[in-house]
Amino acid sequence: MDETAFWQLIDDSRDAAGGDPDEQAQGLVERLMGLAPDDVLDFARQFEARFQRAYTVDVWGAAYLLLGGASEDSFDYFRCWLIAQGREVFEGGVHDPDQLAELLPDFDEEEDGDAEELGYAADEAYERLTGLPLPDLGVRQPRAPQGAWFDFADRTVMAARYPQLWELYGD
Repeated sequence: MDETAFWQLIDDSRDAAGGDPDEQAQGLVERLMGLAPDDVLDFARQFEARFQRAYTVDVWGAAYLLLGGASEDSFDYFRCWLIAQGREVFEGGVHDPDQLAELLPDFDEEEDGDAEELGYAADEAYERLTGLPLPDLGVRQPRAPQGAWFDFADRTVMAARYPQLWELYGD
């Protein structure tokens, strides 16, 4: 599965779900079950590569602002949600997290930012197709996110790093 096919599955499942992350995850499982098990593995690898790419301090800081705080778990779910938004939002947000202010004009911290179930879609589809758990993809999350740490609770730092997001979501 190439990158284009990966993003097409993400887009199709999001569009069919009307943006609801749980429905998107269910729809994605159904779409993946129409593929061969090796293609599901390829999808899982593509998803994991993007999940790891978004594991940066800068993206975490943006998630912290958007969500009004972000634990390690909520940051994981946020990265799944970021992938679920499609290629343009994902790539733009990873490249310059402050651009999420423009890329996500209708962000609602009560309803957006959490797509935990999407992170398990390939696992569920593979198991339903084969009766076996998804094999280890051989990808390990780094011990710490990429980038230099800074204090997410420091209003001055956050306003300087994320001027657009701060304007919309800062205290």
